[in-house]
Amino acid sequence: MNRLYYGDNLQVLRDHVDDSSVDLIYLDPPFNSNRDYNVLFRDESENDSDAQILAFEDTWHWGPTAQNTWEELVTKAPEPVAVVMDALRKMLGANQMMAYLVMMTARLLELGRVLNETGSIYLHCDPTASHYLKLVLDSIFGPKNFRNEIIWCYRGAGYPKRDFGKKHDTIFRYSKSDAWKFNVDAVRVPYAKATIERFQHKIGNVRGNADYGQQKLHKKGRHPDDWWEIQPIAPSAKERISYPTQKPLALIERIIRASSDEGDLVLDPFCGCGTAVVAAERLKRRWIGIDITHLSVSMMASRLAAPTEDLGCNIHAGQEYEIIGVPTTVNGARQLALDDPFQFQFWANSLVAAKPRGGRKRRGADGGVDGVIRFVDGQGRKLRSLQALVQVKSGRVSVRDIRDLLGTMDDQDAPIGIFITLNPPTRPMLDLGVEAGKYISDNWSTPFDRVQIFTVEQLLSGSTPHIPGRFKQATFKSDEQETNLTLRNHDSGEEL
Repeated sequence: MNRLYYGDNLQVLRDHVDDSSVDLIYLDPPFNSNRDYNVLFRDESENDSDAQILAFEDTWHWGPTAQNTWEELVTKAPEPVAVVMDALRKMLGANQMMAYLVMMTARLLELGRVLNETGSIYLHCDPTASHYLKLVLDSIFGPKNFRNEIIWCYRGAGYPKRDFGKKHDTIFRYSKSDAWKFNVDAVRVPYAKATIERFQHKIGNVRGNADYGQQKLHKKGRHPDDWWEIQPIAPSAKERISYPTQKPLALIERIIRASSDEGDLVLDPFCGCGTAVVAAERLKRRWIGIDITHLSVSMMASRLAAPTEDLGCNIHAGQEYEIIGVPTTVNGARQLALDDPFQFQFWANSLVAAKPRGGRKRRGADGGVDGVIRFVDGQGRKLRSLQALVQVKSGRVSVRDIRDLLGTMDDQDAPIGIFITLNPPTRPMLDLGVEAGKYISDNWSTPFDRVQIFTVEQLLSGSTPHIPGRFKQATFKSDEQETNLTLRNHDSGEEL
C-alpha cells in the first residue's frame, strides 16, 4: 500500500518503515539559501537568526532539541558519524547551520537503515551546505559507496553584479553497497546532431596493434554524464503548481528510472509538493511520502487525484494509497489545534478542498481569509471567475466572527463564505448566517446560502459546502429545459 504520512519524518521512519525495505530514496531537504549566508553562522543570541523556512520553523534552531540530538550522535552513533559531528561542532559552533546538520544527520542515519542492499539515495542540495552534507554522507554510507556528484544545470533570469551566475544545484548519489542498481538504458540521452553526422561514416577503433572494428552509436542513445541540463518549470507551464521549491518531473523521473525498477519502493521523506511521489506513481513504482506540513500532504493528495493529462495520476485515497497521521476524529482535530493552530488551519481547508491563504509568516495579512474555493459562473460574455472565502476557527466563536466574514466577503467581492469551527456555533451565529441571504447563480436553479457554517464534526461526517459547479447535486438552468446533473467532487473525482 502506497502511503502519505503527515508528521516528522524522523519519527515516521522509526515507527513505520522497516529495515532494508526501500529501493530508492530521493530527498530535497528544505533550506532557504536565498538569505544572506552569514545569518546561518551567527550565534543564536543574534536577533535576526530567524528560522529558514515555515515548515521547520522550530527545527533549524540551536536549542535543547539540537543539543540533545548532537550529544546522542556523538555518544551513540557509529564512530565515523560521531567524529564528523564533533569536528563540525568545533568548527561551526552552535548556530543554525550546525542545527541543520545535526537534524539532517539523525534523519540520514534512519534513511541508511531503511535502504536495501541494492538501493541508492539521492540527496538534493545547493552550495549553502552541500560540502558539509557530503561529509555526513561519507560518514554514514562510506566514501567507497559514493557514486556521483550530479550537477543539475539550468538557465534563468537574475544575475549578480559582482559574481558569476548561480545556476546549478548539487545531487549527491550514494549506494548502500557495491550491488547497487543502475539502469543506464532507461536514461540514455540523444546524441548531438554533429555526432550523428560524424558516425554516418566509418570510424575505426584501432588501439596499439589491436583493431576493435567499426565504432557505432548505441541505438538507445548516449550514456548520460553527471551534469544534467534540465530547465526549471516555466511560469506558464501546465506542470507548475506555484510551490516555491517545486522540481521538474523530468529531473525526478530520470533518477527513478536510473535507480529503480517497476514495482520497487521509492521514499521521499521531505515531500513538499509531491513531485517524487507523482513521478513514482507515473512510473509504476510503489512509494512512501512524508511531510511535516499538512499543506504539503493535502497538496499531494490533490495532485495525485488530478487527471493524468494534468501530470497527476488520477487515483483516489482509500484505493491505491492511504494518508496516515491526519486527524480522523474531533478529538484528533482538537489535539492538532493544540499542537499547531496553523497546521489545523491547513487541515481544515483540505476538508472543503480549499486552497490555503495566509499562514504563519503572514499573521494578520490575510484579511481574515484562511482559504479560497474558486468557481466559475455565468455564460458567454457574462462568464466570470468567483471565489468562496473560507475562515477557520479552533477556539471560541461568536456572532462577531460571522459579521467579520460578511465584511470580508463584501470587501473582496466574494458571493459565498464558508465558516469552519471546531466548537459548536452559537444560535446568533446561525441566525445571522440565515439573514445573509442567498446567492442566485446564472447557471444553477438551486439558490446557494451566502454564509455556510460547518463544524469539524459535520465535515468529518461527510457534509460538504454548497457551491456552484462543485460538490452536491444541483439543477442546471437551460433555455430549453431543466436537466438534473450528477456532479463530481472537483478534486477527488468522487461522484456525489
